[in-house]
Amino acid sequence: MRISIVTIFPDFFPAALEEGMIRAAREKQKLEVAVIALREFTDDSHRTTDDYPFGGGAGMVMKVEPVDRALDSLAVGTPRARPPGTRVVLFSPQGRRLTQEVAIEYSGLAHLVLVCGRYKGVDERVSEHLIDEELSLGDFVLSGGEPAALCVVDAVARLLPGVVSSFDSVEGDSFHSGVLDTPYYTRPAEYRGWKIPEVLLSGHHAEIARWRRREALRRTLERRPELLERVELSPEDQKLLRELQRGRR
Repeated sequence: MRISIVTIFPDFFPAALEEGMIRAAREKQKLEVAVIALREFTDDSHRTTDDYPFGGGAGMVMKVEPVDRALDSLAVGTPRARPPGTRVVLFSPQGRRLTQEVAIEYSGLAHLVLVCGRYKGVDERVSEHLIDEELSLGDFVLSGGEPAALCVVDAVARLLPGVVSSFDSVEGDSFHSGVLDTPYYTRPAEYRGWKIPEVLLSGHHAEIARWRRREALRRTLERRPELLERVELSPEDQKLLRELQRGRR
């Protein structure tokens, strides 16, 4: 898979791309990441990528021309003539929310292009004519799309086949299965009088699996109950959930 990041701050990325799961994906040649310096596509001596908004108002707006030229250099075409398996995304508060489902969707692409906005916003003609969709991390404000781009790269990298040694670990992650993950413990079994649940020392794999599923459902019920409204629960899950709900009364 290939990910291209279009940004006015290319130095934001090199260190992060050399760490963790992103590095592993790149070393295993499962992921190629290219950082595109937007200022290289300007035509003035100041390498200007922004200007005042028409109609007045505070703040600066990123210009359409450099973005258009940068995308043209990537040979991604326009939305109607885009190569199969290619998607161009602009980070924006107006976009759909990044979720695990979106990360899974992106991990199946051949080429994902991430356009990092800055300043007051991006000329609306970018959204109208050049990209496929807008994406948001959530209802808060960042100085630009660069941190969001790293989140997407990391979320996608770990989903690529062969990157995580055991995909069971990925499938058990919070949100991947539709609910929050179970609590985990490691050695020592007791620390400062704080003991781990006895079932985890029992060696009874079926009981451990049932405990873990119950705790995952408990966490979700207590912390993110809205997730339970859209996940498909097995009959055993529904039974465990009823027991948990009775215990809360």
